[in-house]
Amino acid sequence: MKVLYLTLVVFITDQVTKLAVKGFSIPWFDINWEGMDYGQSINVIGTFLRITFVENPGMAFGLDVGPIQKFFLSVFTIIAAGGILYYLYRSRERDFALRLGLSLILAGALGNLIDRVFYGVFFDYAPLMYGRVVDFIQVEFWDFTLFGHTYETWPIFNVADSAVTVGVFIILFFHKEEDLVKSKDDNVDDLNDENELAEEDNGKDNNREEVSI
Repeated sequence: MKVLYLTLVVFITDQVTKLAVKGFSIPWFDINWEGMDYGQSINVIGTFLRITFVENPGMAFGLDVGPIQKFFLSVFTIIAAGGILYYLYRSRERDFALRLGLSLILAGALGNLIDRVFYGVFFDYAPLMYGRVVDFIQVEFWDFTLFGHTYETWPIFNVADSAVTVGVFIILFFHKEEDLVKSKDDNVDDLNDENELAEEDNGKDNNREEVSI
């Protein structure tokens, strides 16, 4: 379960970067971080990579959903996160690629879940479970259309989104490769066992021939 350390690191990184962008205030400790203005953009690598502060009220790629759907999305994410955590425990002896991918997906799910569940209350703009996800990483690519929406730039995302994407990529590609290698090793072992059995049978046949002579 050491992969959960990675989950914790990614989760903390996600929340720290979001709060650094959005800003926050803790009156009890006299802490006040203003963050960025909504819609403000800072160039990192020209206009190719920018830090742009926006908030996503719905699902991925800025797709909006109604209040009821948003509530059930939050509930589903909680259940899914619990299921991933349980599966990580059950698969703690399985290949590393699977556990690594699941740990990143779990970190991403929890990171965005905190926004949806608590940010509305913490920043005093919505009740529990109805917060907005903070996005800030903007990468310029070619224009494209998805689900009827035309995007002039890649949808702005965050660390949690990146973790989920990388986790899925690892499971789809590296986990399959490990299974393939394991299958090849098993086939080699089976072939070796068959050769050994064949050699034993040949030895027995030779002994029978010697006895017959």
